[in-house]
Amino acid sequence: MTAEEKIRSLVLAPYIVKATALIGKERYVGGNQFRHAFATLGILLDYKYFSNPVLLKASLVHDLFEDIPTTDKSILRNLDSDGNMVTNLVLELTKDENESKATYLKRILETSSFNAKTLKVADRISNLTDINRSIFSDHKIAQYLDETEQYVLPMAQQVNQDMVRELSDLIKKRRTMLDSGF
Repeated sequence: MTAEEKIRSLVLAPYIVKATALIGKERYVGGNQFRHAFATLGILLDYKYFSNPVLLKASLVHDLFEDIPTTDKSILRNLDSDGNMVTNLVLELTKDENESKATYLKRILETSSFNAKTLKVADRISNLTDINRSIFSDHKIAQYLDETEQYVLPMAQQVNQDMVRELSDLIKKRRTMLDSGF
């Protein structure tokens, strides 16, 4: 099957409907979590993950359980034949409320699946693309970049060398932005 045929056969509508619950969830950088989910999907498509419907479907709902904890997981599990695997992937990426960010990222780096790492890297690319100084302090951005270098860049090295290049470029550009004051 060609890449185009794989995309044509991909059924995302049930996951898009579930993701609409994120429309009212604001992002600190502006916009909402629904648009961020689509940006994450777009990154995965850009990297040609056409043959991985579980990963693509999970990208649309990857923040659902964190942002809307009352989400009925059984409904997601039963959306389609991939629902159980999609739900398990989203749960694998869901930060426990008692988990520090560093512990969470270390857990994903050291113990998570290829799909979880790939999705986390795409998520971070989206976040770094959107990060700006009008919302976050220079100190907060620098911490985020350090965290990306320590945990997310090694994930990218495990899953996709092109993502390594993009993350490295984003980190470099954001550090230049901080250093130059713009």
